[in-house]
Amino acid sequence: MTLQQVPLRTLGSTGPRVPALGLGCMGMSALYGETDEKESIATIHAALDAGLTLLDTGDFYGMGHNELLIRDALRSSSQGRDRAVLSVKFGALRDARGGWSGYDGRPAAVKNFLAYSLQRLGTDHVDIYRIARVDPAVPIEETIGAIAEAVEAGQVRHIGLSEVGSDTLRRAAAVAPVSDLQIEYSLLSRGIEADILPTCRELGIGITAYGVLSRGLISGHWSRDRRLDSRDFRGMSPRFTGDNLDHNLDLVEALRKVADAKSATVAQIAIAWVLARGEDIVPLIGARRRDRLGEALGALEVTLDADDLMAIETAVPAGAAAGARYPAGQMAHLDSEKI
Repeated sequence: MTLQQVPLRTLGSTGPRVPALGLGCMGMSALYGETDEKESIATIHAALDAGLTLLDTGDFYGMGHNELLIRDALRSSSQGRDRAVLSVKFGALRDARGGWSGYDGRPAAVKNFLAYSLQRLGTDHVDIYRIARVDPAVPIEETIGAIAEAVEAGQVRHIGLSEVGSDTLRRAAAVAPVSDLQIEYSLLSRGIEADILPTCRELGIGITAYGVLSRGLISGHWSRDRRLDSRDFRGMSPRFTGDNLDHNLDLVEALRKVADAKSATVAQIAIAWVLARGEDIVPLIGARRRDRLGEALGALEVTLDADDLMAIETAVPAGAAAGARYPAGQMAHLDSEKI
């Protein structure tokens, strides 16, 4: 698939035009175990060459390593910085051992985080900037106001949000235009459908969906006996453990039958399903290798008709997943999960 063939979508009513798929770069630096920097850069190059110019990162992924990786990839790419759309999350507080100690959404902290990101990325602006999790000690209006000041200064192009509920969406959008909400959305994680997605559509806010393959669980490549690196956080994820894993992989096998009937892979069907949920949704794929990237690109060529969608729904009904999407401690940080 060439640069010209990748379809484009607009992030909300005020956001940028971006490819229908984006590349989530987190796993190239952290949380999924051992990484291969050379292959990661080659994968970013391949994504840019294919037209997947939306690159998603966080300043806390590898404590800055991911931003430096993207900088190096952009500097050595024929496409360059001008073609890339950089989406950056900030706010997570880390320690030297990689631990987590909360989130900081104070205006002064926003300016500080942004200054460091611009330096590490080797750029004078970030295309979309968002706090990774709401800081419960700081009104969202103050955090968004600080990003809006960065927009006025030309250091940020668009304001995004991450893992917030409808009330926070409305409060944030009342301060400044919000391009998109980044939130988990997949066949196994459909919680946004009841309230958050309708609110986004009412407010003209797009969705960048992460976890579309449930961190590899519904990629079609996971096995019950797979051993995880000690640095791979999926070893603590409820959906990847014990009976939950067995149940969820049974769902994958049911989905594989649908994929086989379409001459597609399980991953392609899962990605195509998210693509089919609306033109205002852009799935982020977490490919760390060029072969996985190529497979994901194939999802753009999969067309799902009403019968296909019904078959997928039968294979993996809403609410069918066993286990929460994060451990309890991390779930507590999600404004999007508050009742």
